Amino acid sequence: MNEPRSDAAPVASSELKLRVASALVLAAGILAATYWGGWPFRLVWTLVAGLVAYEWLSIVSRQNAVAAGIGVVLAGLLLGFSPASQPALAGVAAALALCGAVLTPLTQNRLALEICGVAYALAFALITPALRAVPDLGLALIIWSFAAVWFTDIAAYFTGRTLGGPKLMPRFSPKKTWSGAIGGTMAGTLGGYAVWALTPQAATVVGPGLAIAASFAASVLSQAGDLFESAIKRRFGAKDSSRLIPGHGGFLDRLDGYWAVLIFAGLLLFLTRL
Repeated sequence: MNEPRSDAAPVASSELKLRVASALVLAAGILAATYWGGWPFRLVWTLVAGLVAYEWLSIVSRQNAVAAGIGVVLAGLLLGFSPASQPALAGVAAALALCGAVLTPLTQNRLALEICGVAYALAFALITPALRAVPDLGLALIIWSFAAVWFTDIAAYFTGRTLGGPKLMPRFSPKKTWSGAIGGTMAGTLGGYAVWALTPQAATVVGPGLAIAASFAASVLSQAGDLFESAIKRRFGAKDSSRLIPGHGGFLDRLDGYWAVLIFAGLLLFLTRL
């Protein structure tokens, strides 16, 4: 008697191809905006912030999501004209977003959760442009942040699938493993350090030890940000933040780790350049 044919492998392969294609398109667009800098870069990240706010409120309250998204976009654009320094905006945005993240697991109040989401999203609109605006180092800083997160994500995915082993935090993310976390951290640290090594200007500001330490911290934090968002989705019974990105879910799903790195970088920028 013949065994029933399984379509799991073709489906998994098709999904992986869709994920890769979507990731390449998004990466190309983001890298082009990063290279361009200025207002095109700020506008891209302000729109991203609005989408993140929309997705957050869609998850936690299913109310006011559109209004929050529009409000975050308008706030991001208006603050871009603010006389406040970029490091000051980055520091305040990072502090508010971090407070919102800490408060989120502790509250059941719908309005408080919505405010936390707005603070979370504004980090993308304010910190990323502030990093890009750093004289001489802005482009390298953004590429460094991308490298730390992207290398971590890719290596964690393939290392975890290949080696398996004990689960990292099955309560929040049942597929993540310790092997994936370690592999991701190693790759993210190396990726961030490589950007530093290829940026001559950076060597005059940051030594190799600090570059390695910052890249290591960014890699670990990116994974913590991923787990944080997974915990929120599990709490509210959501599989994906949205379906805006084919094969990936939503922008919140793709940028959860990057958000944590932005908070880290925004606070450092505030402390060192204000």
